[in-house]
Amino acid sequence: MALQQTKFTLTEDRIPRAWYNINADLPAPLAPPLNPVTKEPARPEDFAPLFPMALVGQEMSTEREIEIPEPVLQAYTMYRPSPLFRAHRLEAALDSPAKIFYKYEGGSPAGSHKPNTAIPQAYFNKQEGVTRLTTETGAGQWGTALAMAGAMFGLEVMIYQVRASYDAKPGRRNHMKMYGANVVASPSNLTAYGRAVLAETPDTPGSLGIAISEGVEDAATRDDTRYCLGSVLNHVLMHQTVIGQEAMQQMELAGEDPDIIVACAGGGSNFAGLAFPFIGRKLRGEADYRFIAAEPSAAPSLTRGVYAYDYGDTGKMAPIVKMHTLGHDFVPDPIHAGGLRYHGMSPQVSLLKEHGVIEAVAVPQSKTFDAARTFTRTELALPAPEPAHAIAVVMDEVEKARQAGTSPTILFNMCGHGHFDASSYTRYLEGELEDFELPEERIEHALETVPSV
Repeated sequence: MALQQTKFTLTEDRIPRAWYNINADLPAPLAPPLNPVTKEPARPEDFAPLFPMALVGQEMSTEREIEIPEPVLQAYTMYRPSPLFRAHRLEAALDSPAKIFYKYEGGSPAGSHKPNTAIPQAYFNKQEGVTRLTTETGAGQWGTALAMAGAMFGLEVMIYQVRASYDAKPGRRNHMKMYGANVVASPSNLTAYGRAVLAETPDTPGSLGIAISEGVEDAATRDDTRYCLGSVLNHVLMHQTVIGQEAMQQMELAGEDPDIIVACAGGGSNFAGLAFPFIGRKLRGEADYRFIAAEPSAAPSLTRGVYAYDYGDTGKMAPIVKMHTLGHDFVPDPIHAGGLRYHGMSPQVSLLKEHGVIEAVAVPQSKTFDAARTFTRTELALPAPEPAHAIAVVMDEVEKARQAGTSPTILFNMCGHGHFDASSYTRYLEGELEDFELPEERIEHALETVPSV
């Protein structure tokens, strides 16, 4: 196999100066978020106990571009622009008729794309006098990024890590602690909601919905504290669009334009980061692409959930939003792609799926790890289990192209490295990995709790 690897890089002055806000181009307006208590449309002040007003303004904005503050741009230069690679060796191994490119976000200090939003969230909180942040984390990528941003801006950070990932990934929690963050397994005894869950199900593996409730409760009960979210909400996805904007420039350097754009999706931030700038082009009639969101078969909100108003957390403290959901009480099986174990999906991504702008594919766990092994042996970078879902879909699209006699150009987001996923890969290599195909009756049971609004 050839050793060739083509890398497309940009200089620091090519980092985008503004985030792209897809609210300006959506095919229909988003349904308004609802106050979880009154169930009436939320007002900006309803978000004040959780978020600084600068982020609330971004959440509700319909301006196409939001300027990136200079201190955030300076922080981005630690690891941005991130490289784009042509996957020659993977193409050769697959005898691919398609050209394959990937945007590599694993070079940030936290090892993933998550600092793209952690840095501005910490910055805007610091600007408004907040001294302490709370959050949840699944696989640990988001928690690591916020811990890093907290250290950067001198903020205390409290992280509720989903129990299944806390136990499986000691390296991740130690990385967070090295940044100075406090990390506990969720559900915990530190919050009223955590204690209630433990009393009812002491052996629960936890879920992002439960951990979000703990983070929200913690923030809402302290004046010095605000809550940060790593995905789902509009402002979070907007911060990630630096990925896609850079990728557009790099594809131009490569003399190519993608036909198919793929990324994994749990809450939506990774998918949105790469895809939204390209989706904007499509919605404005400037170009045409196919977009595929790859999700786990064990938490298939886009492919098997309902499009309805639901709580963003299990404890019903976060705003109610219209999204694809499996029900806020849904607790996914403890799969190794912990960052994708969420019951719902971003309202923006959900609306795009509902309008047929994007597609979604559910991928079983064993298939994602098979794809990760092929990628590692060819491109030599070890992917986190989350982007391995996208790699599996890319490999499927290569086979479809072969059968159809076409030669598309495919772009996907390699959103983080798998250096802290050793236990997951150990189970895979030892043949102990299980597939969790979600029974329909579990979905039906969880959807019984979706609020009638």
